[in-house]
Amino acid sequence: MAPDSEKAAGRARTLEAPLSLDRDSQRWVAQLRPENPQRDQTMRRLHQLLLRVAFYELSQRRGRLGSISGPEFDDLAHQAADDALVSILAKLCEFRGLSRFTTWAYKFVMFEVSTKVARHAWRRQPPSVEEPTWEQLADARASLPGERIEWSEQLAALSSAVEDLSDRQREVFVAVALNDVPIDAVASRLGSNRNAIYKNLFDARRRLRASMAAAGHPVLADEVPR
Repeated sequence: MAPDSEKAAGRARTLEAPLSLDRDSQRWVAQLRPENPQRDQTMRRLHQLLLRVAFYELSQRRGRLGSISGPEFDDLAHQAADDALVSILAKLCEFRGLSRFTTWAYKFVMFEVSTKVARHAWRRQPPSVEEPTWEQLADARASLPGERIEWSEQLAALSSAVEDLSDRQREVFVAVALNDVPIDAVASRLGSNRNAIYKNLFDARRRLRASMAAAGHPVLADEVPR
């Protein structure tokens, strides 16, 4: 094997190998394995930690939960903790020790809370993910008559450019950039994930900037809604 190939193989093995885990993380991982006799007890302990995080995260998002309180609020926290625990157990083998185990685990429950809050907000007041609210953009952008005429022309060009996007790019761009639909809600509705939605949004904005610049609106091309 050539020296360069040997170095590349060595780097690959290093990336694949787990880091040395701290004692607490080692204990968590070992006790959560199916064959460990302490697994059920450890799962209950982890669930209690996840539940505390879920209650805290939900309390930070009360503004988006409307009238939810009492037993319904508690149930939402338990759902988030339950779902997070299931995901953690399913992905236990993926824990590489880049952080403490509990820090890694908390990310799962924070994601579950974020998703459930977004879904609840969607049910309370489902914004459109299909029809752009061009009038709102115009009202927010231009106040003088001359500015309105110019802005209307630019909006017409933007509307035409949006129609040239792929179906998925158009749906994501309209929902997130124009109608302020939360990323998590869009991902849930489309059966996707945050990373994929961000990628769709990035690609849509890049195509729109190119289309707007080609249509003679280079300034607006830099101001495509973010």
